[in-house]
Amino acid sequence: MASSKSLMNLLTFTFGSAIGFFVCYLLFSIILEEQVKIQPHILHNDPHGQHSADTDNNQLQGQMNFNADSGQHKDENKNIAEGLYQKVKILCWVMTGPQNLEKKAKHVKATWAQRCNKILFMSSEENKDFPTVGLETKEGRDQLYWKTIKAFQYVYDHYFDDADWFMKADDDTYVVLDNLRWLLSKYSPEQPIYFGRRFKPYVKQGYMSGGAGYVLSKEALKRFVAAFKTNKCSHSSSIEDLALGKCMEIINVEAGDSRDTSGKETFHPFVPEHHLIRGYLPKTFWYWNYNYYPAVEGPGCCSDLAVSFHYVDSVTMYHLEYLIYHLRPYGYLYRYNPDSAKNPEEQSKNEAPEGNQKLKQKIAEN
Repeated sequence: MASSKSLMNLLTFTFGSAIGFFVCYLLFSIILEEQVKIQPHILHNDPHGQHSADTDNNQLQGQMNFNADSGQHKDENKNIAEGLYQKVKILCWVMTGPQNLEKKAKHVKATWAQRCNKILFMSSEENKDFPTVGLETKEGRDQLYWKTIKAFQYVYDHYFDDADWFMKADDDTYVVLDNLRWLLSKYSPEQPIYFGRRFKPYVKQGYMSGGAGYVLSKEALKRFVAAFKTNKCSHSSSIEDLALGKCMEIINVEAGDSRDTSGKETFHPFVPEHHLIRGYLPKTFWYWNYNYYPAVEGPGCCSDLAVSFHYVDSVTMYHLEYLIYHLRPYGYLYRYNPDSAKNPEEQSKNEAPEGNQKLKQKIAEN
């Protein structure tokens, strides 16, 4: 009798434990699933791997036109920017695919791409409605360098005389073209040089991050295309940015310094918060060992004249468009002039009285 009772207690305990473990498993599964849903920007410790932001969970169903109402900006003096638009002509081509036209590419098209002198969307297949250029390649990360080679060859064959500089960007990259033109205005397109976020492993002169985008001079593009005809370079590698960097070194195209006059980076391989918030990127993360120049964490990370950010989902694409081109603090007539040889603090002190006088005059006129 006693042994039957003990057996019954044991069975009850075992059954109860099993039920308890099962319930805990379900609860933990639900909690972890919710955490993944609210954290779209999980970074993996692989510079050439796919990040969770590539899935673009934060999608928009339609486009937005932030430039429809330009009335608030009618008094802005855009002479310098408009002058550089004519002087520094940039052809932009965006790496995309049929699966990303609605999720990503159309938001690039609605925002920063409008400021390119010429914009092309490169895909594995042609889409006349969007439109895209069909490169007749397969899709997949192992095809990125082959698509890049064919895209630059297409640009060279059809648009070489239409631009001075040739920018490659992903469909989740945001580019500030006006700042890029300022950077490029100091160089000749006839110089064999290219710019981007400069990484250092594997290539002596460094190479440019694919995600942050990179821009080739006219001479660099000419040499790059010719290198495959003379077999100086090959398309055997699947790692786009590294392979292109190795080719550039072989054909004597310089890896340019894209930092601003104060030494701050302008091309960025992640979204702004990953660079601006201290502790966001763990010190074990590959990023800290890949930068050619010492990486800065926090507000000092990024130039006021930033050129690009990567892993930008469709919602953040419009956030950046608004913050960069529409938000204005009231009462500011001047901002830091990067071309000034003066010390920034001295410049600020000298310009303040003149700026205050003009502000008072403007208020009086109103």
